[in-house]
Amino acid sequence: MGKSQETEKAQSKTAAISAKGAARARAGHLWIYRSDVTSKPAVESGSIVRVTDQRGRFVGWAHYGAESEISLRLISKDDAQINRDFWRARLLTAAEWRGHVVGDTDAYRLVHAEGDYLPGLIIDRYNDCFVIQTLTRGMDELKMMWVELLIEEFQPRLIVERNDAKVRQLEGLPMKNGLLHEAEKSRSDLDHIVELTITENGLKFRVNLLEGQKTGAFLDQRENRAAAMQYARGRGLDCFSFHGSFALHLAKGCHHVTALDISQPVIERARHNAELNGISNIEFIEANVFDRLRDYDTAGERFDTIVLDPPAFAKNRGAVEAALRGYKEINLRALRLLNPGGTLITCSCSYHVNEELFLETLADAACDAGRTVQIIEKRTQSRDHPILLNVPETYYLKCFVLRMVD
Repeated sequence: MGKSQETEKAQSKTAAISAKGAARARAGHLWIYRSDVTSKPAVESGSIVRVTDQRGRFVGWAHYGAESEISLRLISKDDAQINRDFWRARLLTAAEWRGHVVGDTDAYRLVHAEGDYLPGLIIDRYNDCFVIQTLTRGMDELKMMWVELLIEEFQPRLIVERNDAKVRQLEGLPMKNGLLHEAEKSRSDLDHIVELTITENGLKFRVNLLEGQKTGAFLDQRENRAAAMQYARGRGLDCFSFHGSFALHLAKGCHHVTALDISQPVIERARHNAELNGISNIEFIEANVFDRLRDYDTAGERFDTIVLDPPAFAKNRGAVEAALRGYKEINLRALRLLNPGGTLITCSCSYHVNEELFLETLADAACDAGRTVQIIEKRTQSRDHPILLNVPETYYLKCFVLRMVD
């Protein structure tokens, strides 16, 4: 191949970006939007491309996704080869960090996408099983490589893909779940294989890797649930309980806990988890949390410890206003239900409702409830879900521990 042909080939694998996009990348963000791509690479979507500014200066290597508004996701800012050893090193770096911060569970996040400088890749560990999500074209192309690396490094019993996240549709990727690896072939049906027991903070929980929320369970609240256990006392109330994770933690310190969720199947799963742990001081109720909080308020019910862990009320920017009304309503009611000296552990997993907005909403709720409130703790997602400082999208879970003074 002649020199001109080599140059032409290199240029075909290069994406040039605007000054705005280059500045954003050099400031530490990993996303380059389609509007900032001034010269598209002549490669298939999902390929690794070299990224330069308009003057031809190197910016980084990125996964290219033609279907997405986020056309380029940076994977390295070093001008070095991206190969299997590169990806292995990233995986081992992520695993090393979990070795430092995870010691109270056998279920945790091993790889947290952008938070671990691996955009589009989620890997969760459940005991000797792994669940993988490849949420971008680039990572989906590498899916089987990640399976091979997990087998080589961890010798898992199972590897499951949970590629049913709606964000894949924005990448033009299909929705699918299934088994990618089974160390020992069994004759058991798939539902039996992917149903297992995990431990967290001394408690046991049953999870289903193909049917549970996210990849089987809400792993990002693990450290916040441990904190809730420390504050729990008196009469407890767990709202949006799901599989009872917070309720079981509260039961360690409360003489009685009421757990609310609108879904009958998840309430049944929560009851099973309580039985699994020999816990009998929780009452599980199928109910609309908004309605039940209003009823409790009208009836003059009072609690000493309340947890609010609702689903994301704002899936996009357009839903923020309605979400803030929802957050204010449940927090206002919860504050009215608290006894003096009581504790409210309140959460928002809506990225579009940032910390400042959430705090303003809590302040408005306290004012309208006529309560004086202290902030005792400000918490985020568990440390196995790291926040990349210059990628604010990686900070999504806000958790405040509030104390009602009077």
